[in-house]
Amino acid sequence: MNKQKELDKAYAHLDALLRDVYASQEKIIVRGEGNPDAALMLVGEAPGEQETLQRKPFVGKAGQNLTGFLEVLGLDRQDIYITNVVKFRPVKIHPVRGSLSNRPPKREEIALCYHLLLAEMRIVNPRVVATLGNTALHAVADDNALTIGAVHGRALPMPAGQGGGCIFPLYHPASIIYKRDLQQVYLQDVQALAQFLGDLP
Repeated sequence: MNKQKELDKAYAHLDALLRDVYASQEKIIVRGEGNPDAALMLVGEAPGEQETLQRKPFVGKAGQNLTGFLEVLGLDRQDIYITNVVKFRPVKIHPVRGSLSNRPPKREEIALCYHLLLAEMRIVNPRVVATLGNTALHAVADDNALTIGAVHGRALPMPAGQGGGCIFPLYHPASIIYKRDLQQVYLQDVQALAQFLGDLP
């Protein structure tokens, strides 16, 4: 299987779907990127402003934290595959200024992109999927009852039919920007992930 061609085909399908659903709006797709043969896949929530401008995942403030995350793992961006649950920026408009800001994705936005996320997981077939935050955890685990506070920093089984790897839930890198007390927990969880990856046969 030519993995890149399969990924291209999956993204083309989403592009056509979004053009149909959002006929009066332009939705800029931010594709997953990295090594299609990666053992580790990172899944975030959705792209923000900088990601949309550059059309690359995790290049804004959260992306700066991702650099430190990769240093702990001893990996480079090209060693892993990085994507988001929702492939376009969910925004809200300020009622007075008219400016755009990020917001959490709606259920229908997640549903529109969900099959592409499953396709990426099937095509890349990673050993470990590290979910960043609750939205990614719920989508990959297919369980909205899970909370990142309860399961972060340890491996969970992958749902049946979604590949033979496992899920490793982490707090979203953006969360430590707003909650500095999470920084030590996040670092410990990343170190636990590094240990887990190192112990894989």
